Amino acid sequence: MAPYPNHDQLVIFDADGTTIDAFHAIEQSFLRHGMAIGDLERFQKRRKLFKYLGGLREFPNNLRRQFGKQSRKRLVGTLTDFYRHEASLYPGIAPLIRTLIAAPGVRLGLVTRNVTTDPEYTLRCLFARHDIDMDAFDYLACIPLGGDKTASFREARARLDINPARCYACGDEYSDYVASIGAGMYPFIVAYGAEDRLRLRKSFGVPDDFIHASPAEFAEKLLHTLGLDDVLAGPDGEHQ
Repeated sequence: MAPYPNHDQLVIFDADGTTIDAFHAIEQSFLRHGMAIGDLERFQKRRKLFKYLGGLREFPNNLRRQFGKQSRKRLVGTLTDFYRHEASLYPGIAPLIRTLIAAPGVRLGLVTRNVTTDPEYTLRCLFARHDIDMDAFDYLACIPLGGDKTASFREARARLDINPARCYACGDEYSDYVASIGAGMYPFIVAYGAEDRLRLRKSFGVPDDFIHASPAEFAEKLLHTLGLDDVLAGPDGEHQ
């Protein structure tokens, strides 16, 4: 008897920094409250505790304006509105996801630590603006900020009864890499989100072969891995 009932493949996406241009959303939301977080290059190099407090130039003003529960609540409200009405997927990510939705034998998951109000609804609004219905995903988990994704990765794999060797987890942080390995999945780590290639390699020891510099490189490698090199979904979701 075969150990698994199918030959499906599973791709689990992260939201912020992997599929969604979260830096732009955060930057614009901060600006609307008189704050700044600096440029992407400096943002990627900061330790997680300080990412949203800015660098030496931005820190004093940001700390003063973020202090207090009501200030943080207003900032999250602005960020939520921006995600729902203005934030974008990275170039090429929408057709990639539509391709995978339409591909037979490919199952999709989304595991996210998105910090907006009612993150599932927020992400539904965002993806819908890119002609993607999140009901097409086979698994969805919104976990707390700082939460470990490993359990969600394992749950998705077990629920869909898929061989872990045919599972791929895509993220933009070292913690995503650790969760992927912990769940027995192949990691696709991108270097255009929360952490750059140098930090991933030198500070955390992520092997270079797992790191992808751009959305285009990431999409190309993932499609090749899934045997979908020559397939791309158009705006209506049909294969071209």
